[in-house]
Amino acid sequence: MEANNSKVALVTGASRGIGRACAIKLAECGYDIAVNYVSNDAKANEVCAQIEKLGQKALSVKADTSDLKAVQNMFREIWKTFGRIDVLVNNAGVVDDAYLLMINEESLSRSLDINIKGYFHCAQQAALKMMKTGGKIINVSSVSSVLAVEGQGVYSATKGAVNSMTATLAKELAPRNITVNAVAPGFIETEMMNNIPEEKKAEYIKAVPMGKFGTAEQVADTVAALCSGAFDYMTGQVIVLDGGLSL
Repeated sequence: MEANNSKVALVTGASRGIGRACAIKLAECGYDIAVNYVSNDAKANEVCAQIEKLGQKALSVKADTSDLKAVQNMFREIWKTFGRIDVLVNNAGVVDDAYLLMINEESLSRSLDINIKGYFHCAQQAALKMMKTGGKIINVSSVSSVLAVEGQGVYSATKGAVNSMTATLAKELAPRNITVNAVAPGFIETEMMNNIPEEKKAEYIKAVPMGKFGTAEQVADTVAALCSGAFDYMTGQVIVLDGGLSL
């Protein structure tokens, strides 16, 4: 293990979308990055290559965050490579929309396992590593945690859980100089939005007072700000980034 002067951030679900944007933005801020992903090797390697172009070190780590042993192995690999971890961005998640009477057990279990258990697994392992040095945990939530959206009962429940865990973990970890905050994005232009019909997109935009969708880069900017010294005294908070959708 080489001595490492750069701070290190782990971003889960970092091969695309918001996670990818967060990984690249934090690299721009001078962090070495552990890029977690679950399936797409090529996309993860692309993100690592971009991070290295920025002059930072990158490590791709394949792990299903809902699997505790896989998460433990991931953190061991990160520690072996970098010797430290300063930031965890809990981002890996799934969206399986369904109305109540259409929810199936497999989908329900998958959402709970990844969106809730996965966040706990990673936060627990990160906290163990940050106990002596302090650090920052940023949970990616959703505006659906504070706004009722038809068909998103399960997703909303998981993101509401993320908000609650953010507050509780913040209180538990504050004496260790570990802050825990969350960012709750609204409609964001990512690959997932490409699957939505144009007429539905137009309907969504009408509901946003600012009249436009946000970008993954804007979410990443907020995450990076939370990782900066400017927010060292803030913990347990959920920042809603939705163009006014939830007002």
